[in-house]
Amino acid sequence: MAHTPVNHPARPVYRAIGGLTGLYLVVFGVLGIITSTGNDIFAQDGTRVLGQGTNLGFSLLSVLLGIVVLVGTALGRNIDVAINQWLSYAMMVISLAGLAFIRTDANIFNLSITTVIVMMAAALVLLMVGMYGKVGSEDEVEAFQKARLVL
Repeated sequence: MAHTPVNHPARPVYRAIGGLTGLYLVVFGVLGIITSTGNDIFAQDGTRVLGQGTNLGFSLLSVLLGIVVLVGTALGRNIDVAINQWLSYAMMVISLAGLAFIRTDANIFNLSITTVIVMMAAALVLLMVGMYGKVGSEDEVEAFQKARLVL
């Protein structure tokens, strides 16, 4: 039994939204790298990019996550679905951990409340994209429709 829609009519739109989210992560990361060049990798200073707290370590992580999302979006074939879902879970964990440690020395990524909110929103967008972007065969579509009609 399928748990998410297969061959959703708006699949191309969701895929584009996923690509834009990956592009945002790359742009944010690159701007963060430019801004925090010369600082320690896990500096806890007032470095801000696009209104969000960051440092060189978090900027590099953002670029890496964005590139992975963009590569998954370019490949398609349900690879993007898996990448978007798993990265969204990872981003949620990172943002919640950042929220828990925001005013401590354990805030190694120099996160601010704004960064946590934006990261959580991006994670939820990627999760949505992962749930509605699945491509399947006619048999999978038929199984999903039958299961949906029963519920």
